[in-house]
Amino acid sequence: MKKRFRAEQIVTILREAEKAGNNDSVCRKYAISEQTFYRWKKKYGGLDVTEAKRLKGLEEENSKLKRLVADKELMIQGMQEVLKKRGWA
Repeated sequence: MKKRFRAEQIVTILREAEKAGNNDSVCRKYAISEQTFYRWKKKYGGLDVTEAKRLKGLEEENSKLKRLVADKELMIQGMQEVLKKRGWA
């Protein structure tokens, strides 16, 4: 699923909503639902733009590492099965 807004844009939108004091108008302006707005607020509420960029980078790195660990685990399981079939383990 392609995301329409980057983390920096989300932080800017949240700041704009704080200044305006009216979440409904900001939601209409950017064509987002209130649920999306509050989800963003929960995740990015206290961050500034640089922290949001860093958070996004860390999330991407974490997902890559999780995939790497899963691949290694599959390889280990495959090797263990081969060893069992040959009677070495």
